[in-house]
Amino acid sequence: MLRPILLLAVLIACFAFFPRWKDGTDWPEYLGGPDRNHYSTLTQIDTNNVTKLQVSWSYSAPDTGQMQMNPIIVNGVLYGISSALQVFALDAATGRELWRFGNPFKSGSSTSRGVSYWTDGQTDNRILFTSGVWLYALNAQTGQPIPSFGENGRISLRSGLGESAKDKFVISNTPGTIFENLIVMPVRLSEGADAAPGYVQAFDVRTGKLAWVFHTIPHPGEFGYETWPKDTWKNTEVGGANNWAGMAIDQQRGILYVPTGSAAFDFYGGNRKGQNLFANCLLALDARSGKRLWHYQFVHHDIWDRDFPSPPNLVTITKTGSDGKPRKIDAVTLSTKSGHILVFDRVTGKSLYPIREVAVAKSQLPGEASWPTQPQPQLPVAFSRQSLTEADLNPYSTDRDSLKTIFRRIKKGYFAPPDKQGTLIFPGYDGGAEWGGSAVDPDGILYVNANEMAWVLTMIDAPKQDELAHLSPGERIYTLTCSACHGRERKGNVQSGYPSLVDIGQRRDRAFVEQIVSNGKGMMPGFTTLKAGEKQALIAFLFGEEKHEVTGVAKAGTTKRPQLPFKTTGYNKFLDSKGYPAIAPPWGTLTAINLNTGKRVWQNTFGEYPELKAAGIPATGTENYGGPVITAGGVLFIAATRDGMFRAYNKRTGKLLWETKLPAAGFATPSTYQVGGKQYVVIACGGTKLGTKKGNQVVAFALP
Repeated sequence: MLRPILLLAVLIACFAFFPRWKDGTDWPEYLGGPDRNHYSTLTQIDTNNVTKLQVSWSYSAPDTGQMQMNPIIVNGVLYGISSALQVFALDAATGRELWRFGNPFKSGSSTSRGVSYWTDGQTDNRILFTSGVWLYALNAQTGQPIPSFGENGRISLRSGLGESAKDKFVISNTPGTIFENLIVMPVRLSEGADAAPGYVQAFDVRTGKLAWVFHTIPHPGEFGYETWPKDTWKNTEVGGANNWAGMAIDQQRGILYVPTGSAAFDFYGGNRKGQNLFANCLLALDARSGKRLWHYQFVHHDIWDRDFPSPPNLVTITKTGSDGKPRKIDAVTLSTKSGHILVFDRVTGKSLYPIREVAVAKSQLPGEASWPTQPQPQLPVAFSRQSLTEADLNPYSTDRDSLKTIFRRIKKGYFAPPDKQGTLIFPGYDGGAEWGGSAVDPDGILYVNANEMAWVLTMIDAPKQDELAHLSPGERIYTLTCSACHGRERKGNVQSGYPSLVDIGQRRDRAFVEQIVSNGKGMMPGFTTLKAGEKQALIAFLFGEEKHEVTGVAKAGTTKRPQLPFKTTGYNKFLDSKGYPAIAPPWGTLTAINLNTGKRVWQNTFGEYPELKAAGIPATGTENYGGPVITAGGVLFIAATRDGMFRAYNKRTGKLLWETKLPAAGFATPSTYQVGGKQYVVIACGGTKLGTKKGNQVVAFALP
């Protein structure tokens, strides 16, 4: 029998956290709670009064640029992170800044989707976030580092990745998952042959000590080792298989659900022949030990960059058994880049809907050994188109003839392999579903926004050593590390998100460029394995200051890098000459699917181009990044579109109820919470993606 004082302490700890999540008062975790369902039980804002929403407060972050963060709110305090990784705490009722931590000139420049909160239920309350390779623990009241966590309040995300990862690019875009006194961290890595291994790591949230590691590229004697070539785990040419999108946790059962990404290099796997467990898997792990309970692999030997893009959702659905009686099943569901939804029994890993293993085309690239079959879910119904014909090309484009020529030339089909003639990737690299994730309500209805953008993947021969030998050192490094995205001529591909580097010296100073090369920026990885002299040679080449008469083999001291026989021409959207998608609308959708039946409830075209609307063209939809939030009041809130709007829909019917223009596009998932009896909905508006203007506002809406 518990002593009265101990019982009181337990009750205080429970009251401090779980009830406020359950009743919707707080939004204490990334995407709302450990189930990652984007759902709130609040009802003050409903379908009848949502049209009365107005700005309650706004906060100007200390720097401008893309904010992908989903704010968390605990006990009336909002915690967020800026585009330059400065963490801040605000009074959630007024937006007044309480504290701020971080130095934007010394941090990594990657995007961040938020922070994590941990409490002992009494006086120890912590905010955990990442900047560069470091995981920090801050005092939630003061914003100061906690000295007892690691060394001076921080630990390295490379801690459990092994010696081979010590100089490799490792960061985290997504908040860690809290379970008891552990935090389990996602990591983002290079996607080339220089990638670190993407092991899943759990750390003690009090001390920062490494608690356990799960090897997503198995070591000798571990399950799945035979699905890779011998010694792949040594990480000489193959890495990745990392969780970057986040995880969900069944706190009652202590089961952690971890979706993993592709092995690296993304588009050629001749050096990693085999099925490649545990890349592209949903892993169910014992949260206390990291032991594998079950797994499901959605892509075998991935050569399409078909990683899982968002955390799972933990739901309870109703299915009719063989006896004809309905029964409740605790399930875990995942939305995919390909526009499918996977639904599994949370405990056994059994798929609750049929998935067929279908034959797919064989790769013709020399040395490649693509897997002969791939899974094809039959239900729930796909939320994105699954195939395209010439009839699906953009009817409003003046380039239809040239688009047809390209479309006829490139390879098409379910898992058509990468090839030198070009391969249609549809849905594209960013989905289908993207990192914003799906929302699920207690009735088992899933809501997901999706991109319908086609991309073209083209493989080319990698430059040979004798070709590289006649380049200057800086141009050689540029060719190996930068040209796939920015092009051999440095002109970039702005429409696909890759800026021109021509005349960069006239637009940026050397210190800024050196920081980007070292730390990365946005989705660009940092080139941490480059030596100081190599970085200076690269920058001299970019600034037009390098002497080009240098010939011959690489100088002594140049870093030796893994070389694969093929590379890509970059990430290229299939667009017309005006920059519009080459395929017919919709280019963005918002869909509700009933997980109990696998059938669609409704689907909307999501977003618009004002100039096309003005020309009399019906709503086309736009690319979109950031997910929805749903409430017991019957409302679905979402920003995400390039048109910069914030919208509210009736979640039952899909009817648009309200919309307002944001100060900058909100490529983030909103949060909703209640303080002082008033419900708020808050969204980060940073812009910059898809060519939108920069912003730095966090805006909260409420009823008057």
